[in-house]
Amino acid sequence: MSASPRTSATPSTLSGRWRSPWVPLVVRLIVGGVFLTFGTAKLLDLDTTIRSVRAYQLLPEAVVPAVGSALPLVEVALGLLLVLGVLTRPVAVVTALLSLAFVVGIVSAWARGLSIECGCFGNGGFTNDPVPGYLRELAINGGVLLGCGLLLARGGGRFALDRVLGLVVDEGRADDADDTEDAEDAEDTDLDDPTDLPDPTPSRSTR
Repeated sequence: MSASPRTSATPSTLSGRWRSPWVPLVVRLIVGGVFLTFGTAKLLDLDTTIRSVRAYQLLPEAVVPAVGSALPLVEVALGLLLVLGVLTRPVAVVTALLSLAFVVGIVSAWARGLSIECGCFGNGGFTNDPVPGYLRELAINGGVLLGCGLLLARGGGRFALDRVLGLVVDEGRADDADDTEDAEDAEDTDLDDPTDLPDPTPSRSTR
């Protein structure tokens, strides 16, 4: 009986998929898209955004209008830079810090018993049932933090403008090295597959 081919993914295969140059691109598009959505929604209704910042009761009233007006612009800028892959690692740091500030604000409002809407999508003010909104926004910002962590580790990837503009010189080499290593792993896997070994039974010659 011949051995059946192996179909389960090996650790090297899974690691190779994680090192794929497409991973940073997908993460940049998701995280950047979230911040572009947040910022655009706030820009479309600045009055509501300012009211949302005020509802958290964390900042002095004198700075609330300035923060409410500047926050959407910052979010749009960060989202656009991430989508394009410009200065990916520094932008990921700023994005993570801003997302962490959102988490702190939401947790603080929840702990103080404030019944307010997060304001992340341009909504704001008070609500009768804030818990679902709190949980949703915490989950979104938690995902953003994870994505920023990956971008800090991997950079913008092969398809980022960082590489085109010459802002990063090592990421492309790292991706190429990963591709070479993946190819070698695949070759080793094929050599180790018993189905690829020649049949030890000598063939009978015909006369």
